[in-house]
Amino acid sequence: MADLDDDFEIPEYDEGLAERVASIDADVAEKRAEALRAGLADYELDEEDLELLESVDEGEDGITFLPALPVLAIVGRPNVGKSALVNRILGRREAVVQDTPGVTRDRVNYKAEWNDRKFTIVDTGGWEPDAKGINASVAAQAEVAIDLADAVLFVVDATVGATATDEHVVRMLRGTDKPVMLVANKVDDAAQEPYIHELWGLGLDQPWPVSALHGRGVADLLDQVLRVLPKVSAVAKEEVGGPRRVAILGRPNVGKSSLLNKTAGEERVVVNELAGTTRDPVDEQVEIKGKYWRFIDTAGIRRRVHLSQGADFYATLRTSAALERAEVAVVILDVTAPISVQDLKIIDLVLESGRALVLAFNKWDLLDDERRTYLEREIEQDLSHVSWAPRVNISAKTGRHLEKLVPALETALDSWDKRIPTGKLNALIAELVAEHPHPVRSGKQPRILFATQAATRPPTFVLFTSAFLDPQYRRFVTRRLREIYGFEGTPINVNMRVRERRKR
Repeated sequence: MADLDDDFEIPEYDEGLAERVASIDADVAEKRAEALRAGLADYELDEEDLELLESVDEGEDGITFLPALPVLAIVGRPNVGKSALVNRILGRREAVVQDTPGVTRDRVNYKAEWNDRKFTIVDTGGWEPDAKGINASVAAQAEVAIDLADAVLFVVDATVGATATDEHVVRMLRGTDKPVMLVANKVDDAAQEPYIHELWGLGLDQPWPVSALHGRGVADLLDQVLRVLPKVSAVAKEEVGGPRRVAILGRPNVGKSSLLNKTAGEERVVVNELAGTTRDPVDEQVEIKGKYWRFIDTAGIRRRVHLSQGADFYATLRTSAALERAEVAVVILDVTAPISVQDLKIIDLVLESGRALVLAFNKWDLLDDERRTYLEREIEQDLSHVSWAPRVNISAKTGRHLEKLVPALETALDSWDKRIPTGKLNALIAELVAEHPHPVRSGKQPRILFATQAATRPPTFVLFTSAFLDPQYRRFVTRRLREIYGFEGTPINVNMRVRERRKR
C-alpha cells in the first residue's frame, strides 16, 4: 500500500500570498473567524476545547504565560527502581528499565500530572557509576538533583535495607532545606511491610512503602508529594520583567565560559583547556551594546567521579536545568571541528524544551577555506531542521562580532513572544485550503474548521479539523506560517483536534 503522505507535495511559495492576507481588513477577518468559531457548535467538543475557545474570545489577553512547573527529583543508588517509579508516576513507559544497574539514556526530564497538578520529574537513574567510587558517585548525583529540584524522592530497596551508599547520600540530604521523602520501594504486599521499620533509622522521617512494579502505595505517595511541592517552582521560576534569560549551551570546550567572560568584561568563570572544568551553572548579568541580559552558563561538569558516562549525564542534567530557567538558548558550535552527535543532542534538548534558539558559530577567526566548505555542507545536512534559527559567526576569545548576538537574541525572543490575531490566522488558512486543498481520503476530504493560537513561548497553534490531516499537509501549514509571519528563532507547534459532528 502506498504511503498516503506521498501524494501531497508541498507547493512552492506563492509570492502573492502574504500580500493577499495583509490586504484583508482586520475587522472583516475577525467577523469571518467568529462565524467559523460559531460553526464549531455543530461538533462534539470537550471541556479542554471549550476552555481554549473561551481564551480566544478574550482576545490577546487570553494568552497567558504559565508559571514554571515545580521540579521533583528522584534519586537513589542503582537498581532500586527509580526508573520504574518514574514510569509508574507518568502512567506510561518513558524511562528505560532494565535489570542491569545504571542503564544510560539521554533524557532526564519528564512532565507529570497528578490530581490536576502538573510538575516536572528529574530522573537521575541514567548513568553507570564506577563500582569503586559508588558512594561518592551516587551522592554527587543526588547533590546535582537537589540543586535542580523543589523536592526530592530518595528511593531505597526495602528488601535490601539501608546500605552504606544510602547512608552516604542521607548525610548529604540532611544538609538541604528542601523537602526530602524517603521511598521504600519493592514492598509488593503486606507481608513485606515489616522491611520498612529499619529504614526509620536513616533519620529521614516516615518511609513511604511502595511497589513501583505493581503501583501499590504510589497514589498515597503522590498525594504527599503534592503537599510538599510548591505551586510554582522556586528553582525554575518565571521572572516577570528584568533582563531576558539566555542559556549558553554547547559541548565541553567550545567556548561557553570564554563567551561569558568576554561579554562580562572580566574573568568570572574558570576557563581551562581541559574540557569540563566547571560543575555549577553560573548566572551573570551582562551588558552588550547597552542592552542587559542574564546569561546562564552551563560550563560543563567537573569530572569528580572520573566517568565519561557520568559526566555526560550530569551535562544533560545541567543543560535541562538551564533551559528550565531560560527563555532563549545560544548553542555554541566550534567551527574548527565537525558538527557532532553531541551538538545535535543539545539542539534537540532546546527544541524539546520549547525555548527560542540562536546558533553561535565560534572560533570563526580560525576558519580556513577548506574547513569552510565542509562546514557549509554540514550545516545544510545536519542543521536543516533548525534552518529557522538565527546564525551568528563569532570569536568568543577575541570578542569579534559579539555585538551581533543582540539582534539575533531580540529576533528570536520577538518570534517566541509573537501572537497572530485569530482573524488573520483563519484568513491565511482559508487562502491555503482554497489554493491547495487536502487530498481526499477514503472518499472524504478532511477540513480545517477553525484555527487559533493557543499559546506563545513557543507559538502553539491548534487546528480543529473534521478528520486527521496528513503529516505532509501539517508541514505545509507550518511552513506557510513561517513564510508569512517569520517566527525566526523559535520552534512553533501546530496541533490538531479532530472533532466529529454532533448526532442529531
